[in-house]
Amino acid sequence: MSQCMRTLNPPKTLLNNTNLSLSNPTVPSISSFEPKFKPKSKRYLRISVTSAHNQTQKQKLSLDALINNSGKEELLGAIKGSLSNCLSETNLHLTVPGLKSKTRGKVRDIYDGGDYLVLVTTDRQSAFDRILASIPFKGQVLNETSLWWFNRTQHITQNAVVSAPDKNVAIAKKCSVFPVEFVVRGYVTGSTDTSLWTIYKSGIRNYCGNALPDGLVKNQKLTVNILTPTTKATDHDVPVTPSEIIEQGLMTQADYDEASRKALSLFEYGQRVALEHGLILVDTKYEFGKGSDGSILLIDEVHTPDSSRYWIAHSYEERIQDGLEPENVDKEFLRLWFKDHCDPYKDEVLPDAPEELVCELAWRYIFLYEKITKSKFEVPLLETGPILIQSRTAAKGPREEYAGKILL
Repeated sequence: MSQCMRTLNPPKTLLNNTNLSLSNPTVPSISSFEPKFKPKSKRYLRISVTSAHNQTQKQKLSLDALINNSGKEELLGAIKGSLSNCLSETNLHLTVPGLKSKTRGKVRDIYDGGDYLVLVTTDRQSAFDRILASIPFKGQVLNETSLWWFNRTQHITQNAVVSAPDKNVAIAKKCSVFPVEFVVRGYVTGSTDTSLWTIYKSGIRNYCGNALPDGLVKNQKLTVNILTPTTKATDHDVPVTPSEIIEQGLMTQADYDEASRKALSLFEYGQRVALEHGLILVDTKYEFGKGSDGSILLIDEVHTPDSSRYWIAHSYEERIQDGLEPENVDKEFLRLWFKDHCDPYKDEVLPDAPEELVCELAWRYIFLYEKITKSKFEVPLLETGPILIQSRTAAKGPREEYAGKILL
């Protein structure tokens, strides 16, 4: 018997969609990047993570207080109820006329729609250049967070977004993507092999063209923000210097200079906004492409908890003085769990992330979205209209088909 569901089980397939119109799209006004409508077959429940906390802790943002706030328990119930229904796979190209191909990224499924791309942000959680888990509502958080930042950074750079017809979907202009990730860092921290702290403690004092002084300690603030670009390799990202980018023909000098200026300006702006909301934007990455008119466009995502590291601001100094890790509201604690329980770079099979860690990460992502945007997160209700039709087969188990159509 068919069942109606909102999202997809982790190993399963999405054949999609909601009215994604690509016919004669025009670039909308700044406010219209954020979806203003909800498909009629979907309903959303507003659960605020931050409202209860804001009433009692207006001056200081404390992770301890947040863990115990009343809104968290209600939201955790919705998160736990969606653990087996994460949006982890999509296959729109199999059912939607006009979509020519699918490219599966670490988190996003990208469909070629001719002059435009359809980008579906899934709930897949990546780190260490591989998929670790599926996190309920993560794709919606990333998509809506990026749209919020895309809107508010157009004074710094143009972006490729055309419209956002669904909470997990964005339609973007095609462009020639530069094979370089612009990683901007404000602090010496991190746990991955390419993190600045890992590099620094190994004795390296010149990294991606940046001279680093002796005597820095983990989680210390740098005197100036630095750019540490990497190449977009298939298996893993490789640190590269600006001169190597030019010598290898990855970008022209003019394009690199413009993109690097934009990356540093975006990061400085993001740090100011984050601090106004009680957070520290520690580091992040940006990706750029060149449009058909030659303009450099910001693409992919902006200042999300996937691409960025965030700390609680008011407790930072005290915790550093006490030799403690900063309170983080990003995926770093999940990275650390995997580092403690396996070798995430070498082990062929990784352990399953504990349910409580997955739920905690989902909650932190939603909290960060609300804290940055000052908007209440709308949890999709699973028991609503015929969006996803689940059918069971003996060979493959549950399979979901996302009903709807893209208008080309």
